[in-house]
Amino acid sequence: MNKKFQECVDMMRQLVTDIQGAPYPGDDFEPELYRIWYEHAQRAAVDCFEYLEETFPKEKENFEKSLKQLFN
Repeated sequence: MNKKFQECVDMMRQLVTDIQGAPYPGDDFEPELYRIWYEHAQRAAVDCFEYLEETFPKEKENFEKSLKQLFN
């Protein structure tokens, strides 16, 4: 596996891990924990998007088209 692809895979794994760690809003839900989790997950998502934008610029147009089709 080439280095760029491996870096992308590692970042995506981290993002998924961060999202899976979301606090459950139950009876003992603490808004502060949710805020901390949310900020952490947002940073991981922004890092992934920035990496994809810088590393795979040619795929951006195709990705945007695919994304638009999902929401149409």
